[in-house]
Amino acid sequence: GLLYQEYRDKSTREEIETRRLQDSQTDPEETSPSEETPSEAESTSTTENKAPPQINLLRNSNSRFNLWQDLPEVQSSGVLSILQPDEIKLQEAMFELVTSEASYYKSLNLLVSHFMENEQLKKILHQSEAHILFSNVLDVMAVSERFLLDLEQRVEENIVISDVCDIVYQHTVNHFSVYITYVSNQTYQERAYKQLLQDKPAFRDVISQLERDPKCKGLSFSSFLILPFQRITRLKLLVQNILKKVEEKSDRESTALDAHKELETVVKACNEGVRKMSRTEQMISIQKKLEFKIKSVPIISHSRWLLKQGELQQMNGPKTSRTLRTKKLFREIYLFLFNDLLVICRQIPGDKYQVFDSAPRGLLRVEELEDQGQSLANVFILRLLENADDREASYMLKASSQSEMKRWMISLAPNRRTKFVSFTSRLVDCPQIQCVHPYVAQQPDELSLELADVLNILDKTDDGWIFGERLHDQERGWFPSSMGEEILNPKIRAQNLKECFRVHKSDDSQRRKLGSRNRQ
Repeated sequence: GLLYQEYRDKSTREEIETRRLQDSQTDPEETSPSEETPSEAESTSTTENKAPPQINLLRNSNSRFNLWQDLPEVQSSGVLSILQPDEIKLQEAMFELVTSEASYYKSLNLLVSHFMENEQLKKILHQSEAHILFSNVLDVMAVSERFLLDLEQRVEENIVISDVCDIVYQHTVNHFSVYITYVSNQTYQERAYKQLLQDKPAFRDVISQLERDPKCKGLSFSSFLILPFQRITRLKLLVQNILKKVEEKSDRESTALDAHKELETVVKACNEGVRKMSRTEQMISIQKKLEFKIKSVPIISHSRWLLKQGELQQMNGPKTSRTLRTKKLFREIYLFLFNDLLVICRQIPGDKYQVFDSAPRGLLRVEELEDQGQSLANVFILRLLENADDREASYMLKASSQSEMKRWMISLAPNRRTKFVSFTSRLVDCPQIQCVHPYVAQQPDELSLELADVLNILDKTDDGWIFGERLHDQERGWFPSSMGEEILNPKIRAQNLKECFRVHKSDDSQRRKLGSRNRQ
């Protein structure tokens, strides 16, 4: 039996290879559902006299996680010769959701039985430390067990699975709030784990000993701790995969859309829980470093967070060639850009920053200077339509590289057109990239990537950075171009967009309704 970490890695690697194969084909197979696919009723009636498969994924943790069509019960039933290829693909997508939940439950069970309930660890950890480290993992495991039992029961009802998204929907609405609690604790959990490794050698030794146990298959303790967040995100993608394969305008499509919408709400709440914790601490830290030369602006606000910070060079003004040799053309300034405010400073001794100008983010405009020679390379104009003195101000700023200049320009004025247009403009084609190496964001304007993520390329730089928009959640950010492979086949790109529009069409209709109400 595979642990979830292994299962997930294997699954995403296969997804990458499948997309590579499709991308290399000149005439890729159409993946839209066939009109000849038998209806659910026909499929069910064909197999109603067959013995249901006894999967027992929960009770038999050593069971192999086969493809649905590899199950002996399915092969002996003759159903594979009756079902259309698209229906078989749908069965596989639904079966993967079930088997991956079984793998996930197995890994959770190991986290609890092997680590959390270890007697040596219990003696070393104070009750409060154990609570921060393991949070409400018992609740999460109980929810997974109940969910898996219901999924397993559905699979055992009939060889041809009728649906799983209705079960996903019910459990997401009624039980998955435990994930929000667990994931929101992640910042404290990571900090506590690092502190324990540093301060308690006995804790470090026991964890190392437990990790070496063959049960863990070489996986680290921290890989078990992050399982719930990985799973809730992956579950949404598995439902998306089902949604792409169900018949359009069918009951199964409607159920999948409902399940996806509820999962997206939970995932967003999880993300927001993590961000809120770290953002609050970050804002307090920044507030302590700022000294205002102008009228003071309150920095800390529950609705404010940092988007980007860093040093740029400000041009002092037009200079003659003689002055260039005797006087510095640029001087350093430091910018703190929040989601609703820009603060312009100069760094002063004592790790402090003196604020000399500010402006609401909505009143910022940027303009790139082109073909101005080497001394003005990577220079752009920042205009404050209304600054701290209630007047318009302009700054000529120089970045250290082309990518840094573009990153600042997009962060300062997010609605400015980029080199490539986003898929939301409904263009037929757009450059796309597939992630083949995971990436962890290092700056607030960067985007963390998971294996097999597909993104539209909105902009790119000559020094190896891409500004992308991920298709499955529309999150935007920068990442190194070496993390991915560009998708060259226009048919595959078009198929990716078509599937994306379908997955998010319920969101689009909601936005249209809201826009209509607002206009009224």
